[in-house]
Amino acid sequence: MTHPTPRRTVLLVTGAAALAAGCGGGSGGDGSSGGASEGTPSAGASGGRELAKTSDIPVGGGKVFADRKVVVTQPAQGEFKAFSAICTHQGCTVATVAGGTINCPCHGSEFRITDGSVARGPASRPLPAERITVQGDSIERA
Repeated sequence: MTHPTPRRTVLLVTGAAALAAGCGGGSGGDGSSGGASEGTPSAGASGGRELAKTSDIPVGGGKVFADRKVVVTQPAQGEFKAFSAICTHQGCTVATVAGGTINCPCHGSEFRITDGSVARGPASRPLPAERITVQGDSIERA
């Protein structure tokens, strides 16, 4: 005789599978769409902290460096900001920057590129700021 699977077990397994699918690796974008992209650490004077060239970050947009867990934005020409790429709702990695927001694929949270504040929930806390420096055309993690 078989026993029916409790509803709670089905929901937990289904939810875990959906979360794993949503938080899985990003598609390595070319930066033109603001999609997830792998950072390329440079050797030399910066000690491997370089995230990007200033020309890689579109004005009014940004770029996600999933491997470094950081997103860099350029809200206005020459103004660069960086935030944690980990969504404050349930810890998924944000995936895109579009339309003035940093977007989490798991539950639809959106954060403003200007200050990381919540533009749309379910997240209720902003993305924490990350320290960066801009030297010449290089953006480095501080």
